Amino acid sequence: MKTIILLIGTAGQRLALTKLLTEHNPALSFRCVLTLEELTAIEPEVLRDARLVAFTSGVIVPRSMLAALGHGAYNFHPGPPDYPGWAPAHFALYDGARTFGATAHVMTKQVDSGPIIGVESFVIPDNIGVRELEQIAFVRLAYLFWRLSRSIACETGPLRTLPIAWSGTKSTRRMYEKLCEIPADIEPAELARRIRAFNDDFRAIPLTVTLHGVRFRLPYLGVHQPEATAVNGGSPRTDLAPSGIRKLDEPTRLEPLSSRVKAHRMSRAGAQ
Repeated sequence: MKTIILLIGTAGQRLALTKLLTEHNPALSFRCVLTLEELTAIEPEVLRDARLVAFTSGVIVPRSMLAALGHGAYNFHPGPPDYPGWAPAHFALYDGARTFGATAHVMTKQVDSGPIIGVESFVIPDNIGVRELEQIAFVRLAYLFWRLSRSIACETGPLRTLPIAWSGTKSTRRMYEKLCEIPADIEPAELARRIRAFNDDFRAIPLTVTLHGVRFRLPYLGVHQPEATAVNGGSPRTDLAPSGIRKLDEPTRLEPLSSRVKAHRMSRAGAQ
């Protein structure tokens, strides 16, 4: 094995990951990529003596590339085995999950379905927001990478797998978008669940509601949720709103999405 191909989520991850692997195997060379275009540009002769490691990347690796890799491909997923798929922290909060974590697994043709090689888990703190949950999960994912780094860098054969299976529903972008479409007759408790889990404009997907054929975007809100069940059985705090979030009883307004787009275009035109 000559090369580790690192498929990373951000350029800032490159230095730490390569340095850690180099400490175990100084002879390794690295190809760090962020996009599918960069990944598919790697030469076939490099793939034959390479191992692919994906870390917090949303890129789907083509099946042909998985087959061409001489030393396998592994993915570090920012969620536990029971939350495969897209935006796992959001769906865990929506479900009221009590635990969360991170998973390392063999990459196969089906996303988040290959044999598992490592897991980290933790109890979800009460009253936590989705961004804070993602931050904790990232720390555990980084620790999992550290734990497995020696094997990744030094073992040329398939890495040891664990007797742990994936479970739960594999979440998708469409499932996420569907839950961000708020029905006009939604129950208060369900509204509280959705605001808690999905009101962070993840991947520019906002909460919206359609009234009389006009689709509105909900402002970024904290919400009084007396009927919502908090994670771990605690009671949600309603006396404080996170920084930058308006409480529902504060003045705000809804704007049609079309008006927001028009205003954005006008502001851009004025700046030119």
